[in-house]
Amino acid sequence: MKIALINENSQAAKNSIICESLKKVVEPKGHEVFNYGMYGIEGEAQLTYVQNGILAAILLNSGAADYVITGCGTGEGAMLACNSFPGVLCGHVVDPSDAYMFAQINDGNAISLPFAKGFGWGAELNLEYIFEKLFEGESGQGYPKDRVVPEQRNKKILDEVKKVTHTDMLTILKNIDQDLLKGAVSGAKFKEYFFDNCKCDKIKEYIKNLLA
Repeated sequence: MKIALINENSQAAKNSIICESLKKVVEPKGHEVFNYGMYGIEGEAQLTYVQNGILAAILLNSGAADYVITGCGTGEGAMLACNSFPGVLCGHVVDPSDAYMFAQINDGNAISLPFAKGFGWGAELNLEYIFEKLFEGESGQGYPKDRVVPEQRNKKILDEVKKVTHTDMLTILKNIDQDLLKGAVSGAKFKEYFFDNCKCDKIKEYIKNLLA
């Protein structure tokens, strides 16, 4: 699995802590981590939590990533931004039980974490425990076990509802504010990671022309 990490500007300084905790847990499981920043370095392209959502949607809808780890100060803004787009099902995760139940009940492809609120002593341990529970075995298996059938049915219903309530990603890319979009894909590592992993030729071509 390709896992993308995206930090917004207010919490960029914590990127290395988050990335190290994520890699420590998921790389032994055979997953790859692609750190799209922000990295907390001077002069880098800025990402707001709205742009986190745009970038997450581009990566997931193009196949450049299979899962997105993102967040902001409270985690709420990035979660709302992610869920504004098709093909993204993002949960707000504060602790390991949130992570486990979101994976097993909702079977999403992104989480948003609070990187300021409650981020004190043991923050890196909480991150590790969250990532352990998030990527523990196969997701979508239900919890508790007597709720497996209705939960899996509801997830399929939600997926179908999102297909109706959201337009396709390419149309969104064409209609969204182009400066806002360009800012979302201007990170130092974006071109290297995205173009090597993108599986959608139409999205790849549009982004390539945007950045030309």
